[in-house]
Formats: sequence, C-alpha cells, structure tokens
Amino acid sequence: MPIIRDVTTNRYWFNENLLVVSLGKEKINIAETIIRIIDSYVSVKQSSFETFIKACEEITKLQSVDSKKAIKFIKDLLAPNVDARIFEIVSYSILKYYYHDQIVYFGFSKKNIDKHNLILYKTGRTNANDGGIDFVMKPLGKFFQVTETTDVHKFFLDIDKIERYPITFVVKSEKSKEELLKKMKENAEEIYSIKSIVKKYMDCIEEIINIPMIIERLNTAVKNGYTKSIIHEIVLQSKVEFNLIEDEDELDEE
Repeated sequence: MPIIRDVTTNRYWFNENLLVVSLGKEKINIAETIIRIIDSYVSVKQSSFETFIKACEEITKLQSVDSKKAIKFIKDLLAPNVDARIFEIVSYSILKYYYHDQIVYFGFSKKNIDKHNLILYKTGRTNANDGGIDFVMKPLGKFFQVTETTDVHKFFLDIDKIERYPITFVVKSEKSKEELLKKMKENAEEIYSIKSIVKKYMDCIEEIINIPMIIERLNTAVKNGYTKSIIHEIVLQSKVEFNLIEDEDELDEE
C-alpha cells in the first residue's frame, strides 16, 4: 500500500519501501531527501506569501496617499500567471464589495417585503479539495466556482456535484465569455454525442465571469469607495488561507 494510516492517531505515512531505489548493487532510501525537498518548497512558498501579505498591508497604508498605485496592485493580482489561490482570494474580495450595495426584496407575502443586501460568502479554502463550492451568495442562493482551467470535464464535474444546480464560473482567463462558452460547447459536443445532454449541462452555466469582467467590477467597487475594504479582505483571506492566523479570536479581531 502506498499510504499507511494509523487509525488511532489519524495520521498518515507514505510507504517508505516505495522510496528505495537501486543504483547498481546499492540500495538507496530517498525518503529523507524528499522530505528536505518538500520542507524547502513549503518554506519558499510560505516566505513568498508572507512577502505578498506584507505588500498588501503596505498598500493598505498607502492607498489613501496613492490610490492609483493601490488599484494597480490589485489589478496585477488578476494576471493569468498569478498563483491560482491568490486569484481566488482577490476575485472573491472584489466580488464581495461589488455586490455589497446591491439590494433585493424578499417576503412571504406582498404586505411583508424585506430589503436585503447581497452578501457573498467564501465557503472554503482554495486548496481544501473537499468538493465544495467556492462562494455562495445570500439571499439569492447563487453558487460561484473559481477555475483556472477551461477544460469542459472540470466544468461539468462541478455542475454534477451540485446536481445540475445553476452555477456561475469565475474563470482565470482573459478570453471573452462568448469565446469561453463557444469553446466549452464545442468540446462538450465532441465528448457527448447526444445534443440534449450537452444542452442540459450548458443550461446550468448561469454566468461566466472572466478577468476583464472582474476588473470592471473592481472599478465599480472602487468608485463606491471600497478600495481599502478590498485590500483588507485580501489580507484577511490570505492569512486564513496560508495559516498565518493562529486562532479564531485573531480572526474576529481582524
């Protein structure tokens, strides 16, 4: 077995026997070398994200002095080559404050209608791999899934896991939404020979939000005075994502 689990401690080990390689007549265990490589990788990534968060915090302090620099900083975090986790955090922070002032009216009778602001919730960590949905909007019950791939298999898998409930895809791409939808449909028709099946999947795509649309929504949020709030949200979500917040009390203080 490649993975060994201790049920009493709920810990996992990789089977070390699979990490023994032969070099001539000599057998070499590369387990410790792999651990050092992984530890070095984690250290580099951690340092990189700590630097990123410090930059965010500096921009937060300076944004009242140089708002253009702050806005450019946020836009640069939406580039196609940016780390997927940062893209998800930044897109969430922007969309949260884009929808923040939008109002809908709900009620169980015509005489009792209540006013509600649209609230976007981030429902999990970017690398949780738990099969969940990335953002949920209250009170509309709108689902958002962030993806950096335009692979139709990934889109349809996300649709299947919520039983074909309408879903909005936030795509890390600068291609137009029309181009993305066209390409997805063409790929789907190559995979599924029955057009009615393709139509059912495509009908579940409620909206495509690409990078240019996120930037448009950022501009709207900035005009409404939310630049500082967006950067603060980016810092907060990044600290949660990369385990730089030690406990819930610290999160509450933020």
